[in-house]
Amino acid sequence: MRYIYQEWDGTEFPTQDHLSQFDQFLDYLMEYGDEAMDALRRLELDPETAEIVEKWIEEGLLEKAGARFRLTPRAINTMQRKALMEIFRDLKPGSPEGHETSQRGAGGERIEGSRRYQFGDPVAELDLSATLRNAIRRGGPGLPLKVGEADFEVHLSESAATCSTVILLDMSGSMSRWHRFSQAKRCAMAVHALIRQRFPMDTVDVVGFHSAAEQVPEHKLPLLMPKRVTVFDPEVRLRVPVDRADDAPQHFTNLHMGLMTARRILARRSGANKQAFIITDGQPTAHVQGDYLYLIYPPEQSTTTATLAEAMRLSKHGVRFSTFALIEDYYWMDWVSFVDQLTKLTKGVAFYCSAGDLSGAIVESYLTGRKRKAYLA
Repeated sequence: MRYIYQEWDGTEFPTQDHLSQFDQFLDYLMEYGDEAMDALRRLELDPETAEIVEKWIEEGLLEKAGARFRLTPRAINTMQRKALMEIFRDLKPGSPEGHETSQRGAGGERIEGSRRYQFGDPVAELDLSATLRNAIRRGGPGLPLKVGEADFEVHLSESAATCSTVILLDMSGSMSRWHRFSQAKRCAMAVHALIRQRFPMDTVDVVGFHSAAEQVPEHKLPLLMPKRVTVFDPEVRLRVPVDRADDAPQHFTNLHMGLMTARRILARRSGANKQAFIITDGQPTAHVQGDYLYLIYPPEQSTTTATLAEAMRLSKHGVRFSTFALIEDYYWMDWVSFVDQLTKLTKGVAFYCSAGDLSGAIVESYLTGRKRKAYLA
């Protein structure tokens, strides 16, 4: 655990009442995203609410930019820690406990055994017992005991490998059902908190995909909402220039573009291991071809083929896939065949779960996303 010491500025510590009120607001924010911030601006007109909001600003939980409110980094960290605590509270006993690797290396936990010293090994890792035993075996037990470089042995340790993860978050219209999207946001925020606390050398990025796709900055994640359905025709065939994607209906599922965005992000990340987590509740209904977006419903094979080809491209570069298929409305299960194809082609793993089970599945998958532990002599 890390502590930060600084001079007290004389302000009162937040009372339990104020903290409880802010927690309730954060829960509301997770459910309604940016709409909750707009509602807060309207409620500010009420004198009683205005006093509470002013207190939150004084405590560094909110800040005002013009006529709009923004969450402070402190508030975002609070949300992330709360999400992580909720997830670990619900995890079953015996859940995996951390990144593991089959490679020996420096910087990890010590394991049984030792090996010959090599130039560049840290002197602090010398195994004194094995070193002295080698010296006695070579020169005999008499004094003075002469120790040479050839006698040096160092402790074996697990490799402290790093991991880069991209969470691909479905923002299509159907994600608004069954509280799916708020649960998915909690998962992403919990992974952010987990990495900060336990794996500070790892990275996590979030890509939101709907009719298009874009990287989501960490501070904007709590404000995200799924896209509203605006076209109700039983059959849709649209072709839209990519540079005019904002003019198209936004509620389609363009996992293809999401994977393309993830590939560009992971190419910039230096983690020794790389993962892609896909959270979705339906088959892709949009893809990119040349300079155009194709929005197609019901789904067609052309979209499936383009999406699977991009997933294969990532897999060939060593990216490990975990797909989380949300299946509350189980009578619409035809689309899971797409998840099966994706999993087989990328040699990944698939989780078929409800939104309430999503958090534990994602954190456990992240913690076991490295190579499994195998001690090598």
